[in-house]
Amino acid sequence: MKLDKFDREILRVLQKDATISMADLSQKVGLSHTPCWRRVKKMEAEGLILAKVTILNSKKLNLGVSVFIYVTLKNHDGDSLTDFEKAVQDIDEIVECHTTSGEKDYLLKVIVESIEEYETLLKNKLTHLPLVDHLSSTFALKQVKNTTELPIKNA
Repeated sequence: MKLDKFDREILRVLQKDATISMADLSQKVGLSHTPCWRRVKKMEAEGLILAKVTILNSKKLNLGVSVFIYVTLKNHDGDSLTDFEKAVQDIDEIVECHTTSGEKDYLLKVIVESIEEYETLLKNKLTHLPLVDHLSSTFALKQVKNTTELPIKNA
């Protein structure tokens, strides 16, 4: 789907506030209500807009420990990768899983309440993931930037 300046602006506004009314959205982007609504619906149908979500404050929910874990697998065949990727889906504390280039195979982001909770997760679940050869954990000390917004460029 080719995006014009209105589409891009709609996406920028919705990233900041998915609860904005269609009337307010159309006013902010300079379109009338119906064309704006049609554009949003088209972007949803095309898969550009995946979901409208509520972003939670992890610290207020007592989930203030973020851990980044590099994972190296024993094998790199298709079944091994598939088995690992399926298994991480079942661990709620893993909030992100990325395949990576270089010496490590995956980068996981884990969010937990405490270091003790992470230790339990590590011993009981992470070390038992399929074909894990090595895990290397790094604890985030402070979050300097946090955004869910993608950098949508002008056309």
